[in-house]
Amino acid sequence: MIKRIARTAGFSGLLAALLLTVLQSLWVSPLILQAETYESAAPEHHQHDGAVATHTHDAEAWAPEDGWQRVLSTTGGNLVVAVGFALILVALYSLREPRGLTAGALWGLAGFAVFCLAPTLGLPPELPGTAAADLAQRQSWWIGTAAATAAGLALVVFAHHWLFKVLGIALLVVPHLVGAPQPPMHESLAPQALVTQFKLASWLTNAAFWLALGLLSAWLYRRASQA
Repeated sequence: MIKRIARTAGFSGLLAALLLTVLQSLWVSPLILQAETYESAAPEHHQHDGAVATHTHDAEAWAPEDGWQRVLSTTGGNLVVAVGFALILVALYSLREPRGLTAGALWGLAGFAVFCLAPTLGLPPELPGTAAADLAQRQSWWIGTAAATAAGLALVVFAHHWLFKVLGIALLVVPHLVGAPQPPMHESLAPQALVTQFKLASWLTNAAFWLALGLLSAWLYRRASQA
């Protein structure tokens, strides 16, 4: 069982990570590179409505160079994350085996809702040069939202009593009623059109990644079970 879970998660995570890297390289990374030009050209101090905003550029901070370094680092990060998420899906399959690829697709879309869609409704994807709230507060809200969404979806889909389904709906809504932490001043060095395009690109590439991960993991798991 452990060997089957590890093999399924490894192969499905690898293939989904490669797909995500290709999509990011074609769509997401060019937008980030474009936003970095605005960040590099911005002065370190500028004033908005009587408040001074500061942008610092640490010359000693390491970042991958454009080209193979950036692609390699992106691929490595995607692979680690993809295999980790695949392990979660395959562990769930061991408790409730998917009956077909449709079930795998639904599990993948549920993962997208938990780890991407719900958290980014309050904390949308950010381009370089975007003002942000305190990191610890954002991390706490992100973790709480993902956990509440996972529990809420589980209750809505699997619970039989209507009270538990109502509780599930409440868990889905509560994090957004509380609200994500916001910066004192909303601003972005990149144009609004670029920000909107980046949000759309991030959502669609992550949706494609999760759908592929769900389909691949379900297909490989069922194939291993029948072997």
